[in-house]
Amino acid sequence: MKLEDPQYVKTLWNKWTNNKDPDAANELISYYMYLVQFHVERIGSHIPDTYDKSELKSLGLLGLFDALKKFEPDRNLKFDTYATIRIRGSIMDGLRKEDWLPRTLREQAKKIDKVTQELEQRLMRTPDSKEIAEVLGKEREEIEQIVTSTMFANVLSIDATYMSNDSDEPSDINLCLEDENVITPDEHILRDEQKHELAEKIKQLNQNEQLVISLFYQEELTLTEIGQVLNLTTSRISQIHKRAIFKLRKTLSKQVLFE
Repeated sequence: MKLEDPQYVKTLWNKWTNNKDPDAANELISYYMYLVQFHVERIGSHIPDTYDKSELKSLGLLGLFDALKKFEPDRNLKFDTYATIRIRGSIMDGLRKEDWLPRTLREQAKKIDKVTQELEQRLMRTPDSKEIAEVLGKEREEIEQIVTSTMFANVLSIDATYMSNDSDEPSDINLCLEDENVITPDEHILRDEQKHELAEKIKQLNQNEQLVISLFYQEELTLTEIGQVLNLTTSRISQIHKRAIFKLRKTLSKQVLFE
């Protein structure tokens, strides 16, 4: 296949850079489509199954095309890196604008929080998703999906890559907050404590949950790839991921894991 030939891809870049050849652009889009698929699957794992995932792909494609138009080959930056920022930023920005988390889901999340607090007081420990589900008359998997989705919605609102209207350079929304780029000694201590707390909580997960968290967030494999590694279906890996996030929810609410 031609796109497997590095020299052919280089020729496509020359045609696009020098002549803005639309055919070359289409082939480059096809070549880098794997970047879109990667971020669609990663971000899609945090949002409800009721959301049309094809919308994520459309948003990712917009980001990829935008990257192709604005990329400057002479700069000391790989296109894969530049496109990744644009693609993820486009998907995240699109989700924020669409308000993809329904009001009913937010209301359900509040009920889960209330029941969780009541069970904690009664049981003198943190309840699991099955116990919460029994009280609310729901399936365990539904409780875990709601918690995962609402957590991601909160992260999305405060930790988002976006493109400034005044610049083509990617920025982090946190940099717009006063003094956010200055880390005080107290903040260093707090972050270390949070990392330690998260590490201890992860150790309490079962083996499969620990593996999924490690492979997804540290090795940056997709859920499909993790399924191939563990010889499990993608839906089963998704279920394990949601259950692990549910168990870690209190610690994760203190810091951002979804980077």
